[in-house]
Amino acid sequence: MTFARRPLVLGMIAAASALCAAGVHAQTALDDIMKAKTIRIAIPTDYPPYGFVGTDMAPQGLDIDTARLIASKLGVKAELIPVTSANRIPYLQTRKADLVISTLGKNAEREKVIDFTAAYSPFFQAVFAPKNVSIKSFNDLVGKSVAVTRGAMEDQELAKVIPASGVDVKRFEDNNATIAAFVAGQTQVVATSASVAGNMMAKNPGVNAEYKLLLKDSPNFIGIAKGEDALRTKVNAILAEAKSSGELDKMSTKWLGRPAGDLPQ
Repeated sequence: MTFARRPLVLGMIAAASALCAAGVHAQTALDDIMKAKTIRIAIPTDYPPYGFVGTDMAPQGLDIDTARLIASKLGVKAELIPVTSANRIPYLQTRKADLVISTLGKNAEREKVIDFTAAYSPFFQAVFAPKNVSIKSFNDLVGKSVAVTRGAMEDQELAKVIPASGVDVKRFEDNNATIAAFVAGQTQVVATSASVAGNMMAKNPGVNAEYKLLLKDSPNFIGIAKGEDALRTKVNAILAEAKSSGELDKMSTKWLGRPAGDLPQ
């Protein structure tokens, strides 16, 4: 009986040791960052205007500006690590990155495996039009043509808020066709996501488009490894200060055409 139980006992000791090690490791990220004077931040490089590669081949965008802001406030160097939607969370779990700033939404499933800071930027679907087109409410869309991608979230949200008649909604099969129609002047207004609109405005400054009305808001959060409470508290303090100073609004306006506004904590 004694020998039969020994593997089980050793297994329990090993498991307990692993848990202790994990507990110790789970609170070392901030100390490690300050000692190394470098913070590793996972960012997107294929999702303008949040993160993309510029003509100088360097990453730029709202998420990149946010990453550099946090590094600067910590007084450390930002090591930017390009990630995809598929591997950004695993990079946190395997400690290849200290933070993920990559258009990351918060939901119950993700909260089981990583922690989140406060929100840092909006991610939204909205109505956009040239600056000289006056649109203050959805009633102002009456008599105007609106381009939208068929079946997209913005199509569904638009249908909920526009007047029952008088709005000429023109549906296209994909985002490229929707944007092409608006840029070509086939419609006066376009309903699309912040990402698509930001890219459109960057590539077509002559259209002089701007944000008009919000359809749906789904803010972005910063991802952090489970249990790293000290780092999360520090980053939250940086975000709160940047919100109070107007820095978050300034960055959001630069890349998205609208302030960050009220963001969840």
